[in-house]
Amino acid sequence: MPDAGNMRAKEIAALIASSSEEELAELERRYAGDPRKQVREAIMRAHRRLELSRVERERVSDMYALQRELGGDGMVVGIDEVGRGAVAGPLTVAAVALPYEPMLWGINDSKQLSAARREQLATNIEEVATAIGIAHIPPKQIDAEGMALSLRKAMGQAIEATGVEPDCVLIDGNPIHVHERERCVVKGDARIACIAAASIVAKVTRDALMVGYDAIYPAYHFASCKGYASPEHIQAIRSCGLSEIHRVSFCGNFVETPRLF
Repeated sequence: MPDAGNMRAKEIAALIASSSEEELAELERRYAGDPRKQVREAIMRAHRRLELSRVERERVSDMYALQRELGGDGMVVGIDEVGRGAVAGPLTVAAVALPYEPMLWGINDSKQLSAARREQLATNIEEVATAIGIAHIPPKQIDAEGMALSLRKAMGQAIEATGVEPDCVLIDGNPIHVHERERCVVKGDARIACIAAASIVAKVTRDALMVGYDAIYPAYHFASCKGYASPEHIQAIRSCGLSEIHRVSFCGNFVETPRLF
């Protein structure tokens, strides 16, 4: 730690801002009687930062602990879907086998993360995952078979695409009956590490597809709405009709006579 004997308040505050828990304890002891507001506020901010970090690490550790509790020490695959409620684009399911070490700090339900954070975590997941499988069910198949069957098929295909035989399959939500060793956990994407990883991979993968579709069908704002029924998207459907990637069975409230490109 630098000699802080003649340091200005701004320099001390910067030192405190980057300190570890052990370093903060020493700095706080050294500057306990410092009357300068900038120093006192820096110490308080550092305590808040370290407390938030402690809470975050505890949250993620609990996600891995629950994965082990429900899935055991064998090959545990987490599954989650994205796009179930969209009116355009595929239903996408990801299956991820995530080891217990190293822990991926910051992992969470994809809906709780910014797009940039999801992208970074998706890269991290690809680097450490034991296996990843992804499946897409196209809009026409969803129209023909319905969402329940489409979801079951997508999950089965995603498990198969991992190339591994799971000892346990942990699924976000209610029972799907897609695998004999499945266990379903309500809000599992926020509670279990491998399901959270699957939610992130599914979301990043499908979002990239929808951005690609935006270049083909620019009228529908797919890059921003990702195929969900945003006001701009609904207006585009009413003005232009339906594209090839719309789910006709989902769009009855927006257009009377579907017109496909």
